[in-house]
Amino acid sequence: MEKRIVIKIKDLLMKNNISLRELSRLTDIRHATLSELSNHKRENINFQHIVKIADALDIEDIREIIDLVDE
Repeated sequence: MEKRIVIKIKDLLMKNNISLRELSRLTDIRHATLSELSNHKRENINFQHIVKIADALDIEDIREIIDLVDE
């Protein structure tokens, strides 16, 4: 069975009650990039983006941002 990495942007937005635009402002990551990650249209993520998201949302466990799921 194949596995894939999922970036949980939508979950983070709901949990923190913020918009994609607000996350973009907080992290200094382009809105378009976050949108692609949110809609699973981007296969890769820059590790620095994970760090910026974690810092902006006060996240200590990377599993809140990314997940490994079965296809």
